[in-house]
This record gives sequence, structure tokens and C-alpha cells, in this order.
Amino acid sequence: MRILFFGTPEFAATSLELIAKEGFNIVAVVTAPDKPAGRGRQLKSSEVKVSAEKLNIPIFQPTNLKSEDFLNQINGLNIDLGVVIAFRMLPMQIWSAPKLGTINLHASLLPNYRGAAPIQHAIIQGETKTGVSTFFLKHEIDTGDLIDQQEVEIEENETGGTLHDKLMDIGAKLMIQSLRKIESFGNLTPTFPQIYSDDLKMASKINRDFCQIDTNQTASDIHNKIRGLSPYPGAWINSPFGELKIYASKIVSEPIVGESIDLIFIDNKKLYLKCKNSFLEIIELQPQGKQRMLAISYLNGLR
Repeated sequence: MRILFFGTPEFAATSLELIAKEGFNIVAVVTAPDKPAGRGRQLKSSEVKVSAEKLNIPIFQPTNLKSEDFLNQINGLNIDLGVVIAFRMLPMQIWSAPKLGTINLHASLLPNYRGAAPIQHAIIQGETKTGVSTFFLKHEIDTGDLIDQQEVEIEENETGGTLHDKLMDIGAKLMIQSLRKIESFGNLTPTFPQIYSDDLKMASKINRDFCQIDTNQTASDIHNKIRGLSPYPGAWINSPFGELKIYASKIVSEPIVGESIDLIFIDNKKLYLKCKNSFLEIIELQPQGKQRMLAISYLNGLR
């Protein structure tokens, strides 16, 4: 079975390496072009490109997925199956070209949390479980028939970063399971439809405005937002000390009577944020233009 792999970040690279390790025939990889990064603005390769080079797999980095040259290159590879993980939306000419179609790994229990940021949104919404899903692509994004799903618990203090790593590893194993099914059954691979409900939850792309903390929300809602957006892109708030990114917090039930500066309270060398119904202790933060640090270190540096 000849596989063409599409992906860019670490989430995809982990699956790529496991697919190769399990002996599947990956004939080429498609990933994003190298981009300038860091202070020196030197070109940086994607994690998928780094893994593909290590595995000696041919690499395509098209700037235009609809270009005739790229389509001709893809059609000349005689692909049986496309595998897409954490990549941009593919034109129909590409995902429909492989003989067996194209499959995708998505970091949620579809149909819930379709979209660009399923890991963050699941935590922000206070979910206690999520999962990974594999499915065959069709025209509408994240709507194809499912091959496999695996449920994963979201722990009490789970962050977007820890859940990402957990789903990355479990998702890679689920992809192997799905590839073995397709290898055995081909066009007759058993699938099941996505079951819709009235309260379907989506996972839209996250922008800077979305990351701003609204202190009119409950402490629980703000705490979930901080967890979901940690470590990237980070929830932030305008404070009397300037903009602060908050990476870790703890809900406090008892009232805080320390020194108050607007919505920020300082009590017994601890930093608190006043919310709608109670307080959050700020555990870890990053002042604008400075390094990430514990709140106690930040307080020790305040004048």
C-alpha cells in the first residue's frame, strides 16, 4: 500500500515516524515550506520535514496546492492512500486522487470539536473527556465517515500542552490500527457515520482577542481558559502592572482580604485575580517583554 503523508507540526511527525517504524510504505511527504524563525529569521524546517529527512522519505513543500506542477507530481506517484494530520485544507483534486481515498487523524471525538483547535477548546469548555478520531475525508471539513475512535480522560489540572502530548501519542497508535484495517479491507474498510446532536460543539481557530481573560466570567471558566491556552498561545489580561500572560492558576474558595490594585489582589506573598464569583490564585505568569516565571518571583520583583 503506497501512502502519501501530509502534515507539518510535531503532532503529525509522531505519527509519521510510527507509520514508518511499523513498516508501511510512505512514498513521499507533503509539508509546509520552510519559514523564517527566531531573532535571526533563519529558515526553519517543519517537524514533519525533519522526521522525513531522518527517514529518507522524499519531501514536497508546495506553496500552491492547486498548481499544475504539484498535481502532476502527485498523480505520478501512483498513490493508494493519503494520510493527513495537522495540515491545511486540501483541494478535492488531491484528497480524492488516491485509489483508496484519504484519511485524517483529528484530536477530538468527532463530530464534536471540529475545527482548528480541538484540544484547547475541549479544556476551555470544561470537558472531562475527549479523544482522537480517524476518518475518510470528504468535501465538508471534518465530516467524513469514521474508521476508529479512542476516548481519553482530561485530568483535573490538564493543560493544552499536556493533553496535546497525550493525544499525539495515542493518535499515532490509533492511526496504525486504522491503516491495518485499510490494508486488510481496502475499499471495503468498515466505517460508521458521525452521530450529530443538538448541542454540537465546534473548535474554531483561536486569535488574540479570544485569549483575553474576561473577569466577568466565573473563576472556574477563567481557570479552564488558562489551562486550555497553556502553554500556547497563552491567556492574557491587562493589569495595573501591564499585560500579563497567565499559564497556571488555582481556584480559591475563601475571600481574599489583601492589598487590592484594581482586580489584582496581593496577600501573604501570593497573587490573586478577582473573578465573578470568587478568586483565582495566579501560580505562573509572564509579564510583557519578560520571561515566564512563578508568581512569587514576580511579586518579589515588584516595587
